[in-house]
Amino acid sequence: MSKDNVVALSSPEEIEDPLTELLHNGAKRLIQQAIEAELADLLARYTGEVDEQGRRTVVRNGYLPEREILTGVGPVSVKVPKVRSRGEEAVVFRSSLVPPYVRKARRVEAALPWLYLKGISTGQMQEALEVLVGSEAKGLSASVIGRLKRDWEAEYTEWCCRDVSRDRWVYWWADGIYSGLRAERQKLCALVIIGVNERGEKHFLAIEDGMRESTQSWREVLLDLKKRGLEEAPKLAAGDGALGFWAALDEVYPETRHQRCWVHKTANVLNYLPKGVQPKAKKALQEIWMAENRASAHKALAHFVKTYQAKYPKAVACLEKDREALLAFYDFPAEHWVHIRTTNPIESTFATIRHRTDQTKGCVSRNTMLAMLYKLGMSAEKRWRRIRGFNYLAKIIEGVKFRDGVEEEVNNETDDSRNVA
Repeated sequence: MSKDNVVALSSPEEIEDPLTELLHNGAKRLIQQAIEAELADLLARYTGEVDEQGRRTVVRNGYLPEREILTGVGPVSVKVPKVRSRGEEAVVFRSSLVPPYVRKARRVEAALPWLYLKGISTGQMQEALEVLVGSEAKGLSASVIGRLKRDWEAEYTEWCCRDVSRDRWVYWWADGIYSGLRAERQKLCALVIIGVNERGEKHFLAIEDGMRESTQSWREVLLDLKKRGLEEAPKLAAGDGALGFWAALDEVYPETRHQRCWVHKTANVLNYLPKGVQPKAKKALQEIWMAENRASAHKALAHFVKTYQAKYPKAVACLEKDREALLAFYDFPAEHWVHIRTTNPIESTFATIRHRTDQTKGCVSRNTMLAMLYKLGMSAEKRWRRIRGFNYLAKIIEGVKFRDGVEEEVNNETDDSRNVA
């Protein structure tokens, strides 16, 4: 057996699982937020009670010693707050989520995905917390869960108003995310934009709700970005051809180049072909976007047209109508091609939520869905790395031209001859 055919088996520590990593990174903050919400609910019940000196009878009094809770995603440090009671009634704070002496959460692998992907609504959060700590969670009131949900929604609202003018955004990815959940008799859709700044860092710019990816919905998203400081148009935007995004982009940022996503386009073309033909056609499509230069890409595209035009004209028409937008990436650095040919950053980030919520057809509010998408997106953003060849971004901003991924040389011979004369 050749070395190339040997598949190395990774140890459990080396296996990269984005969902597990997301849960581990967010578990501590999530549990702490829930405990603080429980405490706030307790203090609220005693707000009007004061002693003879006018002091509140029940107040915060620091924290118990920090302890680790062993969960399915690793040990999580937890700080449980204390209260001081000045009244006749001895009031002690007991967390329903992390009861005293609990050192191990049960069935956490089942609970935390619910907390992130389904557990924002009151009823579902209650069920998820019962899975996390068992029957002890039954004492967790609906008001505490509602407070935690409101905290997440408040975070999202504040994030939507932040200033985005401090960075120069060079590339965008745009897509509409259908969660599978429903609200107000309509399928919920979130309009998402991820941007790359001049340092090569990827960040979410927008996570907004929309009406079936319409031009008007996208126009509102783009105008809001402009209002928050994004005055300079990105150099290139990548997205699916079915989006109303493109018409809105031409209105708000007409200077931005269009790049159609090859993953979406490949799926659209293959839909017009019989299943028996699809594997060979998919390979032919790959030869187009993997071509070394634009001329080779046009040659591969012409071969596809010649091969399938007679029997499958709709598949060919689907490909040809976006010819220029599909090949726009050749006018940018070759190091960036792997990033800008598709909307993969969005697709990979929200693949988990699509999978999970497709199993649930419950009705949720738009605010709940958007807060859930925001929490998932912010957790994923922490793992993102800078794009390859980020040093070329400054040249793109300066207007340096690239042909087939290579920087064009400026010919100064004419200017030099004029100076000599």
